[in-house]
Amino acid sequence: MDALDVVIVGGGPIGIACGLEAQKKGLSYVILEKGPIVNSLFNYPANMQFFSSSEKLEIDDIPFISKEAKPKRDEALEYYRRIVTSNKLNIHLFEKVEGISNTSGTFEVRTSKTNYSAKNVVLATGFYDLPNLLGVSGEDLPKVSHYYNNPHFYAGQKVAIVGASNSAIDAALECWRKGAEVSLIIRGPEVGKRVKYWVRPDIINRIEEGSITAHYNSTIKEIKAEEIVMDTPSGVQRIPNDFVLALTGYQPDFTFLEQLGIQLSKDEKRLPYYNADTMESNISGLFLAGVICGGMETHKWFIENSRIHAPMIIDAILAKKATSISQ
Repeated sequence: MDALDVVIVGGGPIGIACGLEAQKKGLSYVILEKGPIVNSLFNYPANMQFFSSSEKLEIDDIPFISKEAKPKRDEALEYYRRIVTSNKLNIHLFEKVEGISNTSGTFEVRTSKTNYSAKNVVLATGFYDLPNLLGVSGEDLPKVSHYYNNPHFYAGQKVAIVGASNSAIDAALECWRKGAEVSLIIRGPEVGKRVKYWVRPDIINRIEEGSITAHYNSTIKEIKAEEIVMDTPSGVQRIPNDFVLALTGYQPDFTFLEQLGIQLSKDEKRLPYYNADTMESNISGLFLAGVICGGMETHKWFIENSRIHAPMIIDAILAKKATSISQ
């Protein structure tokens, strides 16, 4: 079997965009996704509303129609699923990439089901799989989660939510509205500046009226079965607790990137190297697409500003292909 022109690792919006572009340009390709279509979006909170408007989430100029200007998670799932099915994209679902090697200019991609040979590989894997851990005793207790789905589960419970970004604030408001007793544990002096502009006043008002308790400049020191221990400006505090939602963000799989030989910056940002014109990494034929390009700066790249990676990458692959044919 001949090597594919490109294997795309990740079936999120940017991976789908790369597949669409490859298909339009006549390249042989496959998209490999370890879960369902747009797996990361599927694992977002059930009631999540995007910061971006629907037109900014569109790929390949395919209209995204939503009830409100800023769509909900389920609308996004429907949109991207319809793109995959109506365009008959070659996407293999629930097939995890377990290793990639490069010998004699051809990539060998090993998955949980089979192997593929490819002249090029695109990594569009995002960063949602590896949470930033608190690193405290008790973090492995069953009551602790780094992911949040539905507020109904926490009704009538004492819930500590760690974080000050959109995910933490959305969870705090939703859980409180479903009857949870919510405590926010915030490392800094205030609610995050990047919280959605229509949500930030809501959480500040709930805190000021006493509906939600905020512990600023505070961190969790220890998690126990029926309480949490915090370091606060006024000293160590203990509060009763049933559940902890540690929504402190996520990071790319740097170990996987390093195993592939991708260069990372030496500072805490851990930015992967790529050519800004082609998105090709320091490994010839290995491209980066989407939020993975931001390293630890996971707020830098979104669907709306990384959609352009798809045509950049496919054009670069086409140029390389044309060069090899002419030689």
